[in-house]
Amino acid sequence: MSGHSKWSTIKRAKGTADIKRGQTFTKLANVITIAVKMGGSGDPDSNPRLRVAVDAAKTVNMPKENVQRAIDRGLGKLPGQTLEEVLYEGFGPAKTAFIVEGVTDNKLRTLQEVKNIFERNGGGLAGQGSVAYMFDRVGEIKVQSSKFKVQSEEEILELIDLGAEDIEPFEEEGMQKYLIYVQSPELNTMGNKVTQAGYRVESQEMVFKPNTLIAISDSQSAQKVLDFAGKLEDLDDVQKVYANFEVI
Repeated sequence: MSGHSKWSTIKRAKGTADIKRGQTFTKLANVITIAVKMGGSGDPDSNPRLRVAVDAAKTVNMPKENVQRAIDRGLGKLPGQTLEEVLYEGFGPAKTAFIVEGVTDNKLRTLQEVKNIFERNGGGLAGQGSVAYMFDRVGEIKVQSSKFKVQSEEEILELIDLGAEDIEPFEEEGMQKYLIYVQSPELNTMGNKVTQAGYRVESQEMVFKPNTLIAISDSQSAQKVLDFAGKLEDLDDVQKVYANFEVI
């Protein structure tokens, strides 16, 4: 799930690792194909959206031939179904707001799958704009600390000086990291700046960042919301799931 570093993660059963990896490759291939189609180029150097997608594929060690196949499909060199981007808004358990991004070759199928999960878990899809106003469309850059293993005021001030509008520090696998938020047009520029400043960029992408958070403190409600988000993420056609809750 994307959009807020403080959310609890959903623990997966150990035996599903290979399945999830395959799903990741499939989802990334779809993102690459869409990026090529929308950007009109199969060259990551001239297609920023494609560059972000290819970088994400490298992060999970997606085979180069898979990446090239997805690019060729976007260029129309390979036969196959037409892929389209889809976006859904709705309300989940505990009155939480959700935005779901997807890529599909069958919009009716994907709509029905997403709708079923909402309705079977005490929520429901909403009309366009019903939820979107609770989120801001911004650029998000995930970076590793360049010098420190613990949160550093010095680093936060440095990132602000580089042009960050908002920063969320968090720790992952014993490493201090930061989510840097910038306005959409500044995403690639800021990514270059933090790289030149000595930070390792793990990802950079456009996200829906909640501007108002719902605090969930009881464990039962938290588990319902997390399970619901997990079911959405597990759909093959779903790329990203955003929500406006924070487990405290």
